[in-house]
Amino acid sequence: MAERTRSDVRRWRRYLANERAEAAVYRDLASRRTGDEREILLEIAEAEVRHEQHWLDLLGPDVGRPLRGDIRTRTLGLLARRFGSVFVLALAQRAEARSPYDDDADATSAMAADERVHEEVVRALAARGRQRLSGTFRAAVFGANDGLVSNLALVLGIGATGVSPTVILATGVAGLLAGALSMGAGEFVSVRSQRELLAASNPNPDTHGALAHLDVDANELSLVYRARGMTEVEAQAHAAEVLADLSVDRSETANEHEEIGSAFGAAVSSFLFFASGAVIPVLPYLFGATGLTAVIIAAALVGVALLVTGAVVGLLSGGPPLLRALRQLAIGFGAAGATYVLGLLFGASIG
Repeated sequence: MAERTRSDVRRWRRYLANERAEAAVYRDLASRRTGDEREILLEIAEAEVRHEQHWLDLLGPDVGRPLRGDIRTRTLGLLARRFGSVFVLALAQRAEARSPYDDDADATSAMAADERVHEEVVRALAARGRQRLSGTFRAAVFGANDGLVSNLALVLGIGATGVSPTVILATGVAGLLAGALSMGAGEFVSVRSQRELLAASNPNPDTHGALAHLDVDANELSLVYRARGMTEVEAQAHAAEVLADLSVDRSETANEHEEIGSAFGAAVSSFLFFASGAVIPVLPYLFGATGLTAVIIAAALVGVALLVTGAVVGLLSGGPPLLRALRQLAIGFGAAGATYVLGLLFGASIG
């Protein structure tokens, strides 16, 4: 091995600090979980300890005083200790994807491979959390975003016509209530209907009791499996297995349905988050602002909220938070800006 340089030592010490910090993150996440998830996270922490030992061996007497991990890893550790949620797993997934070991000759190929595998393990754990959040979180995000954009567009559009601040405030409050009630009711009906449709697709458990009386030669049971998507040969073979062992419960469906959450939870979440988003454009008028000042304040507040919701969606989806945030901002301001221009034109035509 070539003689080490000061740059090498600094880099190795930085890697060592990050490995220690990442191991602590996974241990903190494991402390908030049970069962398989806890064991998996502890196994990843042990792998980080192995990586830590590699840098200790390379450094030898140059290990020096312990360094702190980089700001990204320290922030991840703070979040893991405070929350331990799917958001932290999503951040950990992105952190594993940025491993520098692929391009560093001083890291072993096994370490680089470990980091790749860790990314997939954390991705799978985060996917579990995303699935548990899917129904209510979807309603919450869509509700907040719709409240922000629709009420900002409504307030700016009405305000651009030149009506009084009192009319703008009343319009904004009416839009908040009408939109929140509509979103809540619509989400309830949507999720409830979806669950009922999925339930209607499940096999009738009473059918299992009729299997013992089937005509084995006719084998009507094979038609069930053909209807579920099997080929004729596969259906006949599977039906023969079922008839040969009637003690086995065969009530499973061909496809597993995605968890969609409860209708009531989705409705309440949608109502509350739409209202929380829709109230933001109204705030300047509630506190007495008027004219262009109110418009600028409302747009600024909504812009910050859109950036936050976009970043949250980006984190949970494993995508780049900044790009998701800017996309959310562009879409929201585009809709509100178009409505404002229409309000100006409508106000001019009235005048």
